[in-house]
Amino acid sequence: MGINMAGKLYLCATPIGNLEDITFRVLRTLKEVDLIAAEDTRNSIKLLNHFEIKTPMTSYHEYNKIEKAYQLVDRLREGKNIALITDAGTPGISDPGEDLVRICMEEGIEVTSLPGPAACITALTMSGLKTRRFCFEAFLPKDKKERSFVLKELSDETRTIIVYEAPHHLVKTLTELKEALGDRKIRLCRELTKKHEEVFPTTFEEALAFYEENEPRGEYVIVIEGKSIEAITKEQQKAWEAMSLEEHMAYYESQGVSHKEAMKLVAKDRGISKREVYQALL
Repeated sequence: MGINMAGKLYLCATPIGNLEDITFRVLRTLKEVDLIAAEDTRNSIKLLNHFEIKTPMTSYHEYNKIEKAYQLVDRLREGKNIALITDAGTPGISDPGEDLVRICMEEGIEVTSLPGPAACITALTMSGLKTRRFCFEAFLPKDKKERSFVLKELSDETRTIIVYEAPHHLVKTLTELKEALGDRKIRLCRELTKKHEEVFPTTFEEALAFYEENEPRGEYVIVIEGKSIEAITKEQQKAWEAMSLEEHMAYYESQGVSHKEAMKLVAKDRGISKREVYQALL
């Protein structure tokens, strides 16, 4: 009796606007697999028709992502190869693909990712802001408590920040980001890879003034300058100066730091000599 070999899940990145951005490898894979799981089959059929791909499709989206994932795993166990595609970009980034990948990993199904377009990376690389360190937040949480927590967390983020937003929520999100982060340099990117691609270099304040007169259109990638180390240092310096020397010493000693070491740290924080701290405490 032959051994039943499980199939493989292929994560296939699809164009975010320009159809020429699809890779030869993705096209070949979409033609060769047994089934394509698509976020929206009505949207994906246009892509498949354009490239004359006849592979059968099934829907895999936010509302069936767990139940359908196990159905797909059953097909994979039968030896079927399945490609996962999203409406645009790389599956698993800000879409239910991450749940399917997790379940496949738990069930011992092989997963591979075919690299290609991703709106977050496209926007970041053309933003002119720092790219060495960045954090991707996708869409901010809808839950008020969680959203408030994330905004507070981002307020001291020194890395470049990437956020997605729909046009009808853009002004609200820009307002909340400005309140939490202060006015910052930002880039508003829309229609990426398309004929009318736009990268709008601005600030939160300027953008909000602009959208008082102009209606936002299209899906946005907001790229935000990280907080400078200098700004954080200044804020911390003000916090230390607001404390008395006794309170500053107590802050470190309460963490188990020795009296002598605490004096060194206090002197460093305040930009004064250890002798000055010693004399002031006498």
